[in-house]
Amino acid sequence: MFGENHDLHHEFPEYKEKIHELKMNDAHFQRLFKEYDEIVHQITRVEQEIETPSDDVIEEMKKQRLHLKDQLFAMLKAEE
Repeated sequence: MFGENHDLHHEFPEYKEKIHELKMNDAHFQRLFKEYDEIVHQITRVEQEIETPSDDVIEEMKKQRLHLKDQLFAMLKAEE
C-alpha cells in the first residue's frame, strides 16, 4: 500500500541487531538484503508515480519482494 515503509528494519524491528550482524557477516544474507532493498526502492518509485510500468510488472515486483522477505525472515529465524 502507498506510504507504507517496507524496508527490513520496519518489517522486523525485533530483529534489528540480528539484521545488522548478518549483513556484516553473511554474504548470502547481504546479497538478499541488497536485492530486497532494491526491489522496495523500485516499488516505492512506482507508488510515487515516478515510474509507471504495467500492472503485470508491478505484480511481479511485489511477488519478488515477498519471496525475498520470506527468505530473509527464514534466515533471521534460523539464527535464534
